[in-house]
Amino acid sequence: MTKTFIIESGQKPTKEQLKEIEEAENSPITFDEDCEELPPAMMKAFKSAVIQRNRRKKA
Repeated sequence: MTKTFIIESGQKPTKEQLKEIEEAENSPITFDEDCEELPPAMMKAFKSAVIQRNRRKKA
């Protein structure tokens, strides 16, 4: 399950949100047949695409 928090500029996350984020950091990633782990080559391509996207956003 994915949970998204939107924090506006200047806004601070609540203690509850920080607690949930810390719990998520410590829990393992679980893969299944609907969401399989990416092979190393696909992971490398994905990371590259994210870096390029972020560069375009900053420009």
